[in-house]
Amino acid sequence: MVKLQYKFKNNRIISLEPTKIIVLSFLAVIIWGAVFLYLPISSNPDQPRISFFDALFTATAATCVTGLVVVDTATQWSYFGKTVILLLVQIGGLGLVTITTFFSVLLGKKVGMKGRILAQESLNYFSSEGILRIIKRVITVTFIIEFVGAAIFAIRFVPQYGLRGIYMSVFHSISSFCNAGYDLMGNFQSLANYKNDPLVLLTTSILIIIGGLGFLVWKDLYEYRKNRQLLVHTKLVLVFSAILLVFGTLYTLIFEYNNPYTLGKLSIPNKLLNSFFSSVCLRTTGFTTLPTNNMHEITKVINVLLMFIGASPGSTGGGIKVTTFGIIVAAIFSQMRGRDETIIFRHRIAYNLVIRALSIIVLSMMILIIITTIVLAIDGYPFIDTLYEAAAAFSTTGASSLGTPNLHPASRIVIMVTMFLGRVGPLSFALSLSLRNSKKNTDKVYPEGKIIVG
Repeated sequence: MVKLQYKFKNNRIISLEPTKIIVLSFLAVIIWGAVFLYLPISSNPDQPRISFFDALFTATAATCVTGLVVVDTATQWSYFGKTVILLLVQIGGLGLVTITTFFSVLLGKKVGMKGRILAQESLNYFSSEGILRIIKRVITVTFIIEFVGAAIFAIRFVPQYGLRGIYMSVFHSISSFCNAGYDLMGNFQSLANYKNDPLVLLTTSILIIIGGLGFLVWKDLYEYRKNRQLLVHTKLVLVFSAILLVFGTLYTLIFEYNNPYTLGKLSIPNKLLNSFFSSVCLRTTGFTTLPTNNMHEITKVINVLLMFIGASPGSTGGGIKVTTFGIIVAAIFSQMRGRDETIIFRHRIAYNLVIRALSIIVLSMMILIIITTIVLAIDGYPFIDTLYEAAAAFSTTGASSLGTPNLHPASRIVIMVTMFLGRVGPLSFALSLSLRNSKKNTDKVYPEGKIIVG
């Protein structure tokens, strides 16, 4: 395991693995954000003073780009408070290590090997070679995309809200790209008033998709014009992302088509538009145009699955990641064909990678079941709605079926921990497994154990 050493004034040396440093950086940002949001200047004068607990919940949700809220973002927070949330979303989406490394390079400061290793882990990249150049491109492209998104949003928001529409456009562009799902529409309505507006919904969808593809996929697609080939990783992300988008769209369209509380009263084009928007958002983002609590249970079940799978590694989205899901699907089909090896796009997938993917899925399912059980015991809401809330928190999606403000304070603490685990947990476990010292205990030979399975 790669470790970074730090010396303090008393000459004590501690060693921290890069993944632990990344986890601590997220925790530091959350605490910083909670302190700033708790300040009186962060709330509107006509709103009651927010408790530190609610400030901590909001900071956790924003940093973990989850979007679950206990107070209305538009009415509770002043422009200072909204800007703090926006900064937390941006830092949470890209990672504190990535952002600080970028500004170090921009200011001409030398970044040593320790910093490069941290940057590699933060971006979930293959190696530290050329990582500084990649970070510069990632941040630059991010700002360009967010600027273009804000300019498109301004076409709709400025005529509606005047100069305030400029701030709203920037806010929603960053929130969309970072897969956070925060909005400034007020009254917890998200984008319900824009369910017949293709410009807003499609722009939001495109930003979410781009942010959810991952930085490695961006790089590979950009370099495709040179080498005319894509990495297996990129192919897997693109294929399974497309399959899940189409599947989610058709599933929502079919089962909510006649639901008078969701798609039932919309025209056919708008049924398709909102089904697609729902499929995009419910994998990684908490935006919605359809009331989640009024959806059919069968739709909620599939939404939980989509949230659980999530976005791509190294992206601004959460979940177990589409590549993890794709590897297991490929492994299952390979076994069904009688193959001992997992084959994807005519490439063999290493056995230890399949085991890591399986470990991530099983571990994530265990966490999700435990969290659901705890919240169910505390609040006693219907199982599917409780599972939905837990999945939204763990996958950092932020789509609530219960209404997070309605939860017991103890349940909110559980949801807070779940959001943090969802943002750094699966990533940390994946990195820890991938960096594990394979040479350890190689001198030990164990007898084969025979177990019947299946």
